[in-house]
Amino acid sequence: MATLFAELPAARLSSFAQWRALTGRIVRTMVTKGELVVAMVTPLVFTLGFYLPLRYVMKFQGIDYAQFVMPIIVLQTMAFTMMSNAQVAAFEAMTGLSTRMQTMPIGTLVPFTSRIAAGLVRSVTSLTAALAFGHVIGFRFVAGLGQAVLFCGFALAIGTVLAIGADALGSLTKSPESLSQALTLPTLIFGMLSCGFVPERSFPMWIRPFVRNQPISQFSFALRDMAADGVSWQVLWVPLAWVTGLAVVFIPLAIWASVRRS
Repeated sequence: MATLFAELPAARLSSFAQWRALTGRIVRTMVTKGELVVAMVTPLVFTLGFYLPLRYVMKFQGIDYAQFVMPIIVLQTMAFTMMSNAQVAAFEAMTGLSTRMQTMPIGTLVPFTSRIAAGLVRSVTSLTAALAFGHVIGFRFVAGLGQAVLFCGFALAIGTVLAIGADALGSLTKSPESLSQALTLPTLIFGMLSCGFVPERSFPMWIRPFVRNQPISQFSFALRDMAADGVSWQVLWVPLAWVTGLAVVFIPLAIWASVRRS
């Protein structure tokens, strides 16, 4: 970091140049540590772990499970990107790197936006791998290119909003290990208690309202329609409201956590 901005006082870099340098540093670290390889392997694990055991059960129910399960596989990979962002933010806060950058002539939001941009690289890598593995098992975009683009854009928007919230938690807790454990449990709970892996009718009556209305199920409904015949506004507005609401909460929190003096 010292060498990265060694000449900064003499020739002040633009905020864009600073952002590019910091983003590049995080991405290079992800490459050297094999994090992008993990980002590609994770959707494969989800695909094999859920599609192979359940495809015949769902086939008896008249469900094309490749089409049914791919949205939740994509969402789960976005959740793991969220946890990676949290760990990066927590590591920078724990080691004092965030405090050190606050004393340097660097744009206030540059470190935060660089972490989010690097997380987006990880999300795109995971999404690409997930769609490739999905194609192998029979997942297709039936509604055409426009809905396919909407599918990818909406998935990345969800992943980015979650990464922003996780970045805030990482900056505040300063503990990568405990934060990873804390985020894993709600990710699994919301994933399993959703309509992503099985239809709503597979759950007991008493829990169906929660399963149907929680955000992961709503995201799955929209993504599933985008991949099928195209999503309608009647289906899209609820998950869109969830994404917008989470962004309204997470973005100010993440900015405050990133710029505050510890």
